[in-house]
Amino acid sequence: MLPLLLLSAAPPQTMLGARVDANRYDAFWLWAGVRPQPALAHASRIYLLQGAVVGGDVARMVAQRPAVPRISHADVWMVLRVETLAWTPQIDAQLLAALERWQRAGNRVTGVQIDFDAKTRHLSSYAAFLKTLRDRLPPHYKLGITGLLDWSANGDPEGLERLAGVVDEVVLQIYQGRHVIPGYRTYLAKLGRLKIPFRIGILQGGEWTPPPGLAANPRFQGYVVFLLNPDRAETRRQASS
Repeated sequence: MLPLLLLSAAPPQTMLGARVDANRYDAFWLWAGVRPQPALAHASRIYLLQGAVVGGDVARMVAQRPAVPRISHADVWMVLRVETLAWTPQIDAQLLAALERWQRAGNRVTGVQIDFDAKTRHLSSYAAFLKTLRDRLPPHYKLGITGLLDWSANGDPEGLERLAGVVDEVVLQIYQGRHVIPGYRTYLAKLGRLKIPFRIGILQGGEWTPPPGLAANPRFQGYVVFLLNPDRAETRRQASS
């Protein structure tokens, strides 16, 4: 169980350093196999991996969280890692049942985040899938997605426009796996093309330098830190120094 202590929100942008110190932020991804950390005690929102939708002869949802979370001090987003968009009615039913269980346990479940690596040229078809999912979700849940850096630089304008009409937020990840993407600043230089409220997903212990004008962008909503186990985060920090 995570600590049920409410502390202050994240510090102002001027306190951000070159390396991501989780204690300076207030929104986090907590993935399968990653141990809870003290920084979660002052979180205002936590994105928790619930499971994965995997392909095969028939797509299925595989749970990756052994127990229902019980978090009272932060907004909670249920995250699904998605490999295929060929969902079955059973997957929809599993998702809705999981949301109900989390809500009954006293969590402030804000919405569902879909973690799917949609290729930049396929944004329109991805938006169509998300529209269908949005229509199936109870209206009090928000719908969020993760996004690739390439979307802001090279995304089809029509596809980006369609996403803007469906999702409540996109979190653009500046890392891949456990490594910060080289040259991420080049991609972020075109954030003005995004018409969706967005956050920047950064890696604990990884390098991060905000691009000029980010804080002034009216659609910028803040950061989400991808947490690593403490030994992995320290290794990442030392390797980047």
